[in-house]
Amino acid sequence: MSGRLQQGPSPAVHVLGTARHNVLVDRRAGAVAIGAALIALLSFLLALVLGDFPITSADLRDVLSGQAEPLIRTVVLEWRLPRALAALVFGAALAVSGAIFQTMTRNPLASPDIMGLANGSYTGMILALLFLGPQWHLLTGGALSGGLLAAAVIYLLALRDGLQGFRFIIIGIGVSAMLASANTWLLLRVDVDVALMATAWGAGTLNGMSSAVLWPTGIVILILMCCVPALSGPLRQLSLGDDAAAASGAHVRRARIAAIAIAVGLVSAVTAVAGPIAFIALSAPQISRRLARTAEVPMVATALVGAVLLLGSDIASQHVISVPIPVGVVTVVLGGMYLVWLLIKEARKVS
Repeated sequence: MSGRLQQGPSPAVHVLGTARHNVLVDRRAGAVAIGAALIALLSFLLALVLGDFPITSADLRDVLSGQAEPLIRTVVLEWRLPRALAALVFGAALAVSGAIFQTMTRNPLASPDIMGLANGSYTGMILALLFLGPQWHLLTGGALSGGLLAAAVIYLLALRDGLQGFRFIIIGIGVSAMLASANTWLLLRVDVDVALMATAWGAGTLNGMSSAVLWPTGIVILILMCCVPALSGPLRQLSLGDDAAAASGAHVRRARIAAIAIAVGLVSAVTAVAGPIAFIALSAPQISRRLARTAEVPMVATALVGAVLLLGSDIASQHVISVPIPVGVVTVVLGGMYLVWLLIKEARKVS
C-alpha cells in the first residue's frame, strides 16, 4: 500500500473545467439565439408576402428601393409590416417578462398570464377605456396601473416568512380568477360598442395594428428591455433563494420590486395594445432553456423564441383556416398543450 495520499483535482483544474462548461453553455445559448433569429427573419418575410393580395419577392425589393406601385406599398408598409413587427416585439416582451418571473420565483409555471398580472392590466385598461377615453397613452397608463396594483396585491399576500414561488403562483391564480370575474362584470354593464371593443382586446389580437400605435409602444418596450441586463446579476442571486441572495450581498426586496416593475411594465405595454395574449410568457423561457440545456433562462434566446412563437401563431391565425381568428386563440391552444405536458413532466419529477 502506497504511503502517499490520493489527491483530488487541483483548484486550477476545477476552475478550468468550470470555465469550459460556462463556455459550452454560452455557445449553446448563442446557437439557440442565432437559430431563433433566423427563424424569426424567415417568418417575418413570410408574413409580408402571405395574404389575399399576393406579394412576391420582387415586390418586396421594389418596396425597399422605393419603386413599388402605391397599392403594393400600402399593403406591405401600412398593413402587413406593422403587424409583423408588433408580433416580434410583443412576443419578445412577453417572453422576457415570463423569464423574469420564472427566475425570480424559481418555478417554471410562473408567468404574468397564469398569476393574474395580465388580467390586472386588462382590468386597468377597461377602466381607463370607460372613464378616461380610448387614447393610447390613457389605455397604457391604465394597463400599467392595473398590472402594478395586481402585482402589489399578490406580492403582499404571498410575503410571509420570505417569498416562496409556489405560494406566489397559487395566490396569483386566485387573484387572476377574481379579476377575470370583475372584467366580465364590467363588460356586462357598459355600452355595447365599448363592450365589443374591450372584448376584442380580451381575446388577444393584432388586428388593425398601425405604425401610430406600434412605435410608441415599441419605444416603451425598448426602454424597459434596456433595464433587463442590469437585473441579470440580482436575478441570478434571487434564483438561489432569499437567504443565499442576502448572504451574497444582494438587496433582496429592492431587486425583487425592480424585477416585478419591469416585468409588469412589459406585459402591460403589450396588453394595452393587443390585449392579454396568453402562454407566450409561460412557454418561451422554458423552451429556450431546454434547447440551450442551461440551468438558468437565457434572456436573449428567450426574447427571440418568444418573438418566433407569437409571429408564428399570428401567421397561423390568419392563414391556416379559412376564417381569421385572434392570435390569442392560437396561443391558448398551443400553450394549453404545452402546459399539460409541463405539468405531467413536473409531476413525474416529484414522484
